[in-house]
Amino acid sequence: MAAAEAEPGSLPRALADSGGLLLIKGMDAMAGAPELLVRLSRIFGPEVEDYRNTLTPLNMVHQAVSEIFIVANKPPVSRPPPRRPDPPLTPEGKLPVQFPHRRGWHTDQSYRRPPPDISLFLAVHPVPQGQGQTMFADGTAAYEALPPALKARVDTLDGLHVGMSAKRGRAAVLDGETPRALGPNEQPQPQPLARVHPVTGKRALYMCEYGQMDWVDGPIVAMEPGPHGEGGKLLEQLMAHMTQPRFVYVHEWTQGDLVVWDNRCLVHAATWFDADNLEREMWRTTVFGNPGAAYAGESKSWVIA
Repeated sequence: MAAAEAEPGSLPRALADSGGLLLIKGMDAMAGAPELLVRLSRIFGPEVEDYRNTLTPLNMVHQAVSEIFIVANKPPVSRPPPRRPDPPLTPEGKLPVQFPHRRGWHTDQSYRRPPPDISLFLAVHPVPQGQGQTMFADGTAAYEALPPALKARVDTLDGLHVGMSAKRGRAAVLDGETPRALGPNEQPQPQPLARVHPVTGKRALYMCEYGQMDWVDGPIVAMEPGPHGEGGKLLEQLMAHMTQPRFVYVHEWTQGDLVVWDNRCLVHAATWFDADNLEREMWRTTVFGNPGAAYAGESKSWVIA
């Protein structure tokens, strides 16, 4: 920890050089000293989110260190894993990863402007390997692999993102649910489909799938909206492209693993685990501070002035 703070630029450089994903093993001590996770998080950006100042339920906020969001299936958090067991392994014995067969792909808090930069996720008490994995898809490599005509088209478009509780997701629209009235700090937010990374200068596909996009007026701005519209068809095409196995890394957790990922160029998804018989606890911090030139001078969309 002291070495990282003595040379604070080394870890952010390593994150950029690695394509936006770092694994730091043996961080078990942070479970007993949670402030260390916050100190490490500050190396990646000037602002670590305090979850007491958001709409986060307080039972999911660490009681002593409010910059830590707790993901667990035991009280007091009791947040369940994905509802359905994972689909069967492929004929080659691999975990299915590609959308739409695999669901849940997203980037953290994309429904905010500016959206967050970095997430840090610590395995305080993981489940045994073979379940409860986290998958990461490389938006930069996926963008670079697009055909030139589709790449040029994507460069001009914005996706429309919204919180999952708004009842504007694809499933809610198909079920005929009435969208919830949204406050001024909850409004759908446009984000570039091809986002320029402020450190590397590279473009990356930036989107979520069904739950965190607005399927009432979107999911793509200025294209035919709704689950059967042209915007939805393009989003599904791009999401299936980005989550091909060649762009995906699947992390099997062991206790003390700390994974740092860059939300500006990666999407991620969680797999199922047997929550009836296993307990799992993970800690997350969220770092802001360098979203890129497209967001210069913006106030936070989720904060009422």
